[in-house]
Amino acid sequence: MTGRIRLSGTNLERAADHNQRVTLHAIRVNGSLTRIDLANITGLTPPAIANITKRLLGEGLIAEAGRRRGGRGQPPTKLVINPDACFSVGVNIDRDHITIVIVNFLGHTIARVSREVEFALPADVGDFYRASIDGLIDGAGIDRGRIVGVGVAIPDDLGLVDLPGRPAAYAEWETANLEALFAEPLRLPVFVENDAAAAAMGELQLGRGQSCASFFYILISSALGGGLVVDGAYFRGAHGRSGELGFLLADDGAGGRSQVQNYVSLSGLSHPLAAAGFDIVAMLDAAGEDARIEPVVDRWIEEAVRRLAEPVVAINCLINPAAILIGGRLPGRYVDRLAARLNADLAERATNVPVIAPVERAVLSADAPAVGAAILPFSHFLLPKPGALWKAPAEAGGTEAPGAAWAAI
Repeated sequence: MTGRIRLSGTNLERAADHNQRVTLHAIRVNGSLTRIDLANITGLTPPAIANITKRLLGEGLIAEAGRRRGGRGQPPTKLVINPDACFSVGVNIDRDHITIVIVNFLGHTIARVSREVEFALPADVGDFYRASIDGLIDGAGIDRGRIVGVGVAIPDDLGLVDLPGRPAAYAEWETANLEALFAEPLRLPVFVENDAAAAAMGELQLGRGQSCASFFYILISSALGGGLVVDGAYFRGAHGRSGELGFLLADDGAGGRSQVQNYVSLSGLSHPLAAAGFDIVAMLDAAGEDARIEPVVDRWIEEAVRRLAEPVVAINCLINPAAILIGGRLPGRYVDRLAARLNADLAERATNVPVIAPVERAVLSADAPAVGAAILPFSHFLLPKPGALWKAPAEAGGTEAPGAAWAAI
């Protein structure tokens, strides 16, 4: 998108919190704005913007960053987000790893630790978190008083989905108290979200969501998840289970049908890797640089495309997203290869579909669930609620159709 994003504020009484969130997010999304820009973008009056930006400056959430040149008279001052205004912790729990990140207010990861472990139990995850978090904070050199919360991204039914190797004790996750698990040592609010939803929400705030109103997010993890963003808001469905791509059935190549995630997942990839003498950790470490692993992954990609094609056609027909984004722990070059092959296959075979959305690598990819989880506290305390919509006006050069609108999570 070439133009700035336009947000709809309100000058109604008792809306100060809403307007402050919208103004802050406008600066965050656009990088830098003047007060005149903010008034034009939000629709708020110049006096309202002056008062809001004074509060934001006083709270240290934004900073002044020089003056914009090129016009007549006194050049206006540019306002930017203070990346060190606050921080957040994000945790991604999955069947094959635990990842912890600390992000600044711009969503940039400033500290990270990950542990490859199969079917870690709640006590194991809690121990790893408590053993790691102080070192991450100290290593990043941040004031722990500026950490606003902990976000946790975890698959739905983590302890119930019967993947190969799952121990019986893994069912403990269905009754685990995640708020208590991450209460110490920071004693901060804990926000819990489905991993694919967290990844999609992170992409909405920090990635393609800034220029793409509606998209479907495919998360390739130990299983296969999906997240749906419609007009800038994450769509959960009637029971909070929208986007469950992995449970769809597809041709299994042997005359039957099986769940897509049985093959299109890191668990599915582990089988051909094991047959060739490798494992997932070796593949992740090599990140496309080991010539012995490349043919195995190439064959897996070809089969993954065949199994994904039918579900992706359904997504296009039923949802009509602007893009289908792929993220997860699969190395970026493999995601790019999978997306390219899927695009080529759809162009060749899905000739009956009115519109085919491009398949692309998500901006947030490898640590998307953890980073998306870390954004949850920011969204709760500082960013616009779902009712705060913004749109790209035609005069600003927006690429979306007229009337397309976004909403922050």
